[in-house]
Amino acid sequence: MPNFKFLEDIAIADAAFEAYGDTLEELFETCALATFEVMVDTKHVKPKQKEEILIKDLNLDDLLFDFISELVYLKDAQKVFFSKFDLKISKNEEYSLKGTIWGEKIDYKKQEVRRDVKAITYHMLEVKKMDNGWRAQVILDT
Repeated sequence: MPNFKFLEDIAIADAAFEAYGDTLEELFETCALATFEVMVDTKHVKPKQKEEILIKDLNLDDLLFDFISELVYLKDAQKVFFSKFDLKISKNEEYSLKGTIWGEKIDYKKQEVRRDVKAITYHMLEVKKMDNGWRAQVILDT
């Protein structure tokens, strides 16, 4: 069950959300889902097309930034909305995110398209360990 809320008073012209997860993987999956919920009702996006992704970064904020950036790039380049995410995050010298994402081609007749996300911003971006899991705050340029 997705665990995020949109923050209407943070970014008037953009989209902002706060996401939660018991694990880092769950947090990043929730952030991905929230990003696509800005664009489309993801209940109408079937997991027909599969993509493998691999991202490495030195810290978690950059890892989340690059992950969401990759999702936005794939959406634009392949004209695909994504709705299902299976991620593994590990840390050695750096963080590594490896995963599979599923979605389907954008279909304006079938899907409830809302607004386009152009990019994630670093403004107020935060990934934080809490007592009971993880929290992230994200602002998207729409």
